[in-house]
Amino acid sequence: MAERFYLYDETEETKTRFVSFMGENQRFDIAIMSTSRYYGKQIVLDMQSNRLAIIGTDDLEEPGYIEHAFNLNEKDAEDLRSYLYEVIG
Repeated sequence: MAERFYLYDETEETKTRFVSFMGENQRFDIAIMSTSRYYGKQIVLDMQSNRLAIIGTDDLEEPGYIEHAFNLNEKDAEDLRSYLYEVIG
């Protein structure tokens, strides 16, 4: 077997916030991870759908981004976007 080629292999301390809240139509169980990587953006993990995205305020303002990243309809995406503006933006 060939030697594995790593682009990087680093360990970093992160801060993780676990949040559960009710939107208009559904419950959200998310983890928000802060790290020194990704230019100040946060890693947002939806624990119910196992989907994640690296999100900053520019992504929250991008039309359709939250809908696509978390596979949500417009209303549910707006509930999540509204919350994320409070903690990220």
